[in-house]
Amino acid sequence: MPFDVNAVRISLAIIMLSVASYTDIKKREIDDRIWMIFGGLSVVMLFLTSDISHSLVTIGVSLIVAPIALLVWRIGFFGGADAFALIVLASLAPGATLSGYQINPFTTLINAVLLSIIPVLVNVIRNVVSILRHEDIFEGFENETQKNKIIAMFIGHRSKNPKFSFSIEKRDGNSRKLDFTLKNADNAEFCSLSDTWVTPGVPYMIYIFGGFIVQLVFGDMIFNLMGML
Repeated sequence: MPFDVNAVRISLAIIMLSVASYTDIKKREIDDRIWMIFGGLSVVMLFLTSDISHSLVTIGVSLIVAPIALLVWRIGFFGGADAFALIVLASLAPGATLSGYQINPFTTLINAVLLSIIPVLVNVIRNVVSILRHEDIFEGFENETQKNKIIAMFIGHRSKNPKFSFSIEKRDGNSRKLDFTLKNADNAEFCSLSDTWVTPGVPYMIYIFGGFIVQLVFGDMIFNLMGML
């Protein structure tokens, strides 16, 4: 049986993202040695290809995502580990796909962004159910604007015992106010207060892993869904 470099690349990428996602869920941190190990393996895989020059071009094109990932990290939308995952993934399994659907250097990231919308839907459903149960989810927020209350229903929920979540409220004198200030993914502390409005701190690594799996079987979600219309 001939040696299938592409299959090995994909397998290594899945292993890397599986380990990273597991540790991120359990510890909310990822050991940098993961990126060192799999980054090193990406170099090894380069020398196992039949056409190194072609592989270098493919990797170079895939690494276009690197400056974008680093910029998004520095802004604070996701953590450094997420940026490193995308960069190593671009060199470990560049252009990886198991289907004939369209992909590009940003496919995994685009898919991850779309998958990250899922918690928004969960928040809305959770809050609507609470309201239908006649729960006063905005008790103490009588002075808050209707617009902010609607926004809060999309990005968070009121939790009695939050865990791995970020607070989206603050005290304003004797009243409570919603606070939608952007939290830096690397520096923000999880909320430890009870009965407070929070936004879920879902590890972005899970979305990257999911985005890569979608890339393998469906390609770029936006372009391919538009192509079906």
